[in-house]
Amino acid sequence: MRERYITCSSCGQGVEFSSKEPPCEVLSGWLTVSHWKGLGTVEYYNFCSFTCLKRWSEAHVPEIPKVFLESFEGESGGENASL
Repeated sequence: MRERYITCSSCGQGVEFSSKEPPCEVLSGWLTVSHWKGLGTVEYYNFCSFTCLKRWSEAHVPEIPKVFLESFEGESGGENASL
């Protein structure tokens, strides 16, 4: 019997299951993300919870520098101003 092992891409928690067990039962509650990297290239990431997915995605999203955001403080008017 072949064993499979899935690891959370965020916290490292793992689940081992046999090829006879349906993944939909063993991995209930897990999330899988497909990242298309180019022609025919896909990377898969597994997460044991939405919390781990959120933590992982926040770590991979570029952050807007605070000094840039602060440069808009005190500005009023413009086309995006509230009416």
